Amino acid sequence: MTGEAALSESVHDTVDDRGAALTQALGAILLIASFVGFITGSQFTVFAILGFLLTVAYGWVEQQAATARALTLLATISTVLILSLITVFLFIEAFPILTQMGIRLFALEESMTVFGTTVWPGIEDFWNTGGNVYALTPMIWGTLVTTAIAMCIAAPLGIAGALFISEIAPTSVREVVKPGIEVLAGVPSIVYGYLGYVTLNSYLMEHFSLPDFGSLFLVGLVIGLMALPTVVSVAEDALSSVPGPMKDGSLALGVTDWQTMKGISIPAAFSGVSAAVLLGVGRAIGETMAATVILGHSQRLPEPLYNVFGNTETLTSLIASQYGNAHGPHMQALFAAGVVLFVVVMIISTVSQLIEKRMKRQLGGDT
Repeated sequence: MTGEAALSESVHDTVDDRGAALTQALGAILLIASFVGFITGSQFTVFAILGFLLTVAYGWVEQQAATARALTLLATISTVLILSLITVFLFIEAFPILTQMGIRLFALEESMTVFGTTVWPGIEDFWNTGGNVYALTPMIWGTLVTTAIAMCIAAPLGIAGALFISEIAPTSVREVVKPGIEVLAGVPSIVYGYLGYVTLNSYLMEHFSLPDFGSLFLVGLVIGLMALPTVVSVAEDALSSVPGPMKDGSLALGVTDWQTMKGISIPAAFSGVSAAVLLGVGRAIGETMAATVILGHSQRLPEPLYNVFGNTETLTSLIASQYGNAHGPHMQALFAAGVVLFVVVMIISTVSQLIEKRMKRQLGGDT
């Protein structure tokens, strides 16, 4: 390449870089204008959005690589920003009722005293919209019980199913069963809830003489079945990603298939398997429609407390069943239920990550 050609190419690259920088700057300005217009409710927001889309289209045609880098950065920033705004909005809306109720959000029917000092408040009604009393204790209990029942069903069955599909089943069976399970994961939750209400609920009432429609056990059972395809699919992907030579080496040493699964496949895929169970827990806690359809929406604790066939409420079903008629402190209380749900999921996620790290160290499955 002659010196003149190299100089010409360098000038061309500089012009392209400036054009890409100008396009990205214009896109950023238009995107910020769209956000400000959305916040302020401006009627000109749509023009800013159209300008941003046209700028992206132009950049994609003229400077595709630079535009792709800018879009990936934009997607990351937007994700963090949107989730942060949702979190802040949730806490701001719930703050008035959180300050008004305080620890009474978690009150019991009878106060708890130690040496004559009340350490936990008592409350006559857990949920009384007329008296502005909003204690979330029954809903928190219902959420924890249904989640525990669901995971007792989804975790062992899901991992066992994933092991069978990945390690035992012939290829022809795997090619049919795996897509079928993934299709089941896409079935709307209202369908599971309605089937559970029509079939399982009637069966339990007829054969076990349950006094009320719906129960925590039935909700946990249905949610566990709903979470099962997710756990199986994700865990199977993790088990299938274990390198074949690792399994072949184990079998070459004379161990059995079961010993290979227990000693090689599960430890090596433990991170993915635990992620599958965690996804199942997340679906169980956040499941709304099935619980809303099945439960009787009684904001009371079951009696006795360990009665899993009792009828109460979950945090999600409380929000879904009451947000339409709520306003003022009632609406703030529903936002408080969302805050409690948010914190519970965050705690479970953090604890799960810690358990995962500890198990990976113990099992040596960090690959």
